[in-house]
Amino acid sequence: MIEIEIKARASHQRLKKMLSDMGATFFAVENHSDTYYNAPHRDFAQTDEALRIRSVNGHSVLTYKGQKLDTISKTREEFETEVDGENTRQILLALGFVASGNVSKKREIFKHNDITIVLDTVEGLGEFMEVEIVTESDNDAAKEKLFAFLEELGIKQEDTIRTSYLEMILKKQ
Repeated sequence: MIEIEIKARASHQRLKKMLSDMGATFFAVENHSDTYYNAPHRDFAQTDEALRIRSVNGHSVLTYKGQKLDTISKTREEFETEVDGENTRQILLALGFVASGNVSKKREIFKHNDITIVLDTVEGLGEFMEVEIVTESDNDAAKEKLFAFLEELGIKQEDTIRTSYLEMILKKQ
């Protein structure tokens, strides 16, 4: 599966009103605790990959994200599976992986047609919005749709961010 994702800094108060006015559906609030790992055989910071264990409400998911596929969005291949978080952490450490950083955030999830909208409050970074479509093909059409949706919300393409939350946090340290 291909995750087409675009992120920008955004005021949540303003966006919640706009999303409500356009008929977006609110789904949930989640608290995410993400631990990222680096491989012993290659540096994910250099290869633009990510491996993380995300804990949400007592459940854990292992996620691998491949390299970004373009220069204007965060489009990349993504694979996820539910796991036992502590056992998976122990396995990764036993295989030589090392924890490379943590990201904690509160996420509010909305849906508008086939677009998932999340409002993230990231500890130490502030407020962001991500819009996403998951697809098997036609990445260009999906990107165009996401950028058009952001324009409706007053966010221009040049205001979007390709840097991950982990990269932002590590730059602050």
